[in-house]
Amino acid sequence: MRYFAMVAAGATLWGCWALFLRPAGLSGPQNALLVVTAMSLPAPFLLRREALRDRRATLALVAVGLADAANTAFFFAAMRNGPVSVAVLTHYLAPLLLAVLAPWVLRERSSARALVGVPVTLFGLALLIIRPDSGFSGQTAALGAASAVFYAIIVLGTKAAVRAYTPLAVASLHAPISVAALLLYFGAQALPPALDGATLRVLAGGLVCGLTGTLLFNAGLKRVPTAAAGALTYLEPLTASVVGWAVFSEALTPAGVAGGVLVLLAGAWVAAERRAPAPILPAPSATP
Repeated sequence: MRYFAMVAAGATLWGCWALFLRPAGLSGPQNALLVVTAMSLPAPFLLRREALRDRRATLALVAVGLADAANTAFFFAAMRNGPVSVAVLTHYLAPLLLAVLAPWVLRERSSARALVGVPVTLFGLALLIIRPDSGFSGQTAALGAASAVFYAIIVLGTKAAVRAYTPLAVASLHAPISVAALLLYFGAQALPPALDGATLRVLAGGLVCGLTGTLLFNAGLKRVPTAAAGALTYLEPLTASVVGWAVFSEALTPAGVAGGVLVLLAGAWVAAERRAPAPILPAPSATP
């Protein structure tokens, strides 16, 4: 259960983004660029020639970097375009995609509990965040669903990359690729106005929630089935809702509380599924 706890801890840290981003008041592209910049700081010390020789793992690492930039671009576009609840719900279609794709892409054993538990958890998330006056936007839903596709690619790519790269290396080395992609996509819109308190706050968030959270998630993901890890990522929006209620005085309805409990119970049920011991991944190969 140690590795499940790592995945859960990483997702919980991701749910604390509001503590750093809201007070800063920067735009979505600016936040994204600062976060991946902070995550890239250890990169010069983590690159190893032996890992680069594993072409499959290296290509997966590049895919993670590009997918992270695309995921960010689509998700922030969804957040800007319409109701936040619609953007978040469609973004969290990713765990369902992972439950379906992991047996095909990674040759993992399919998880019956994940296939049942993920839709149940998505329903709990809907209870948690949807408000009667939130409305619906098809364009927002499409953008959120697009971000879910790239979010799933990030998890699948990470699972392939950690066969040769350490969890910290995957968390940090993909970030420079994301920085370049974000600058190409957003241009000057992604640049922060100045190196001031707001910028430093977001950089701190990138180290705490981004780098540390991703490190914990990647370390656990190395031994946790992808479908189960996807179900545990619902702890991120659950934590974000609790932070909003406790720190920013956001309303939490009885239906929202029930949804939060459902998210926790369904995630624990999926994580507790009995399965064969996860194989120990091979060490990096010395030859291509």
